[in-house]
Amino acid sequence: MDRKLLLIILDGVPHRNFRRLFGNLEGWVASGDACVWKHRAVLPSISASCYASIHTGVTPQEHGCTGNGNVFRLSHDDVFSQVRKAGGTTGAVAHSFWSEFFNRSPFDYVRDIEYDEPESKTINHGRFHSMTGYGHDNQMTPSDVDLFATLTNLCGRFDLDYGMLHTCTLDSMGHRFFHESAEMDKACFVMDEMLAPFIPRWRAMGYEVIVTADHGQDERGHHGGRHPLQQETALYYFGDADGPAEDDVIDQLQLAPTILSRLGAPLAETMKAEAFLR
Repeated sequence: MDRKLLLIILDGVPHRNFRRLFGNLEGWVASGDACVWKHRAVLPSISASCYASIHTGVTPQEHGCTGNGNVFRLSHDDVFSQVRKAGGTTGAVAHSFWSEFFNRSPFDYVRDIEYDEPESKTINHGRFHSMTGYGHDNQMTPSDVDLFATLTNLCGRFDLDYGMLHTCTLDSMGHRFFHESAEMDKACFVMDEMLAPFIPRWRAMGYEVIVTADHGQDERGHHGGRHPLQQETALYYFGDADGPAEDDVIDQLQLAPTILSRLGAPLAETMKAEAFLR
């Protein structure tokens, strides 16, 4: 493959919380080591629909996932499958929905919680969590530093060409405490601090890195609709490519073709959006 790339998805972070509370990410933008753009989610701006669109490059109206209660094995080609067609190795550390969308459905707790399948046509190395029992009083989310370390472990052991990490911590905190709260300020600070040591480590391992979210959240911790707080997030890029003007808005459907273009993998015929990195 031409390059290696990691996609880090911090679930449920509105644009304004990224830009005002993630001091490490913003420090790298200020130093010229990263670029940042506004990133607009598909509609509905609900988690599962966005996951499916990020990796297939098509809208929920086309891939058919209308929300978190409608998760199934997608029929469209996706980033994982296209990387595999190019001979690359893929890995994912994520919520179980990702395994169901891109590998097998329904999710089997024993079979699918951890797998290494070199011949898989999609995800070769999967480490998943289900958050079973999730609710207001118990988030059921793993520690983010453990997730970042797990992805780094997979990169080192299996020389991933493409790796994806997804964490629900901030989305869960937003639903619980809403975004205009001391608890949310601290949660964003902690996430930024946990993530920061891994970015230079991943760069030293030869990876370009994209950090973004699937969607935002409004003042009441809600998302799914088209309000800017619900639909707009930020996207940070660490790498050598040229991007658009800093005031351009990245459409979520551009992520899949951009990732594949950077890796040198073929785009699926259904991926019509234009890559935003050159």
